[in-house]
Amino acid sequence: MGKCKVKVKGIVTNGSEYLMLKKWYDDRIGEPYQWEFPEGITEFGESPDHAVERVVSEATGITAVPRKPLYTWQYMLGDVSYIGICYLLYTSAEEIVISEEYTESIWINRLELCNYITDPKMLADIERAEL
Repeated sequence: MGKCKVKVKGIVTNGSEYLMLKKWYDDRIGEPYQWEFPEGITEFGESPDHAVERVVSEATGITAVPRKPLYTWQYMLGDVSYIGICYLLYTSAEEIVISEEYTESIWINRLELCNYITDPKMLADIERAEL
């Protein structure tokens, strides 16, 4: 029998800007550094709402309040099924202290998202969520 894990992703806004983080993946791929939103796995017994607050705080050092889920996704990796929930969060914080997992952070406007996100499925999800 396979396992199931729940991932959360946080799209953090401050006014009309969105927080993006740059992460190193692997020198063997075409773009080893990629921009993304903070994401992580829920801990056992943790609600997705609380998990996304924790994940954003651990990645950035800021407090952000979840406003609503935007979209969901699913994929398989081996015998593990991952179910993801992407949230929209708000913060008034401007200064970011990123964790060692990331190399850079940037605040961008809505029109710039397509310059940083290369995954067409994610862009389509964001478009459908009317971000």
